[in-house]
Amino acid sequence: MNIGKHIKEKLKERGKSAAWLASEIPCERTNVYNIFRRRSVDVRLLTRISVVLEHDFFRELSEEIFGTKQEKP
Repeated sequence: MNIGKHIKEKLKERGKSAAWLASEIPCERTNVYNIFRRRSVDVRLLTRISVVLEHDFFRELSEEIFGTKQEKP
C-alpha cells in the first residue's frame, strides 16, 4: 500500500483540502503534499492523520501485511 496516496484518497473522499489537513495535524501545506508522495509515514504522524480523518489506516496496513480482513470493533 502506498500510504501517502491512500491518505490523499481518503482526504478527497471527505471533501477536505490539503490546507485543511495541514491545519489539523498541524504542519505546513507543502508538508502535506510531501506526505502524499510517501510510501511510508512515521507512526505518530499516521496516528494524528488517522484521528483527524477518522480512518484506521493501521487496520488496513495490518490487513495488507497479514492478508486478513479484521472486523471493526
